[in-house]
Amino acid sequence: MFQKSILTFCILFFGYIIAANAAGFTLSSPTVKPNSILTQNQVFNGFGCSGKNISPALKWSGAPKDTKSFALTVYDPDAPTGSGWWHWVVYNIPADVHELAEGAGDASGALMPKEAVQGRTDFGAPGFGGACPPAGDKPHRYIFTVHALKTEKIDAAADASAALIGFMINANRIGKASFTAKYSR
Repeated sequence: MFQKSILTFCILFFGYIIAANAAGFTLSSPTVKPNSILTQNQVFNGFGCSGKNISPALKWSGAPKDTKSFALTVYDPDAPTGSGWWHWVVYNIPADVHELAEGAGDASGALMPKEAVQGRTDFGAPGFGGACPPAGDKPHRYIFTVHALKTEKIDAAADASAALIGFMINANRIGKASFTAKYSR
């Protein structure tokens, strides 16, 4: 009984510490507001969609003090795949970087910090892949998340799966901030 009580205390205590460290951590965008509808700028160009496929500008603040790097993900949990759809995966963003410019998700990486890696998305290539839900489907949710990490670098190949990168992000996360936007066609 005593060991169970100690274990419960440790779980609650460390959960509190992580939550307290991340309490003021926020993510925002001047081009995509929380709970808004994505514009043609953030819609994929392909798979039957004809958008501009431009990643939005993103800005974050209030990261936990022990942050050594950031990762960024954009995920659609409503994609009819059984596992959702990864639209953007960026990791090894230096801890002193707190924003990405509009268009930074271009596959060339020209607007990315040089240390950052854009991982392979579910479109099969690196870089931002905009919204493109099936025609007539309910509005899909696009969850933009910045993750504060306790490591300076995730050691993974640029062509690693989004699931592998997600595993590494979750294993090293000390805080996160998110907002959601929607899109349907």
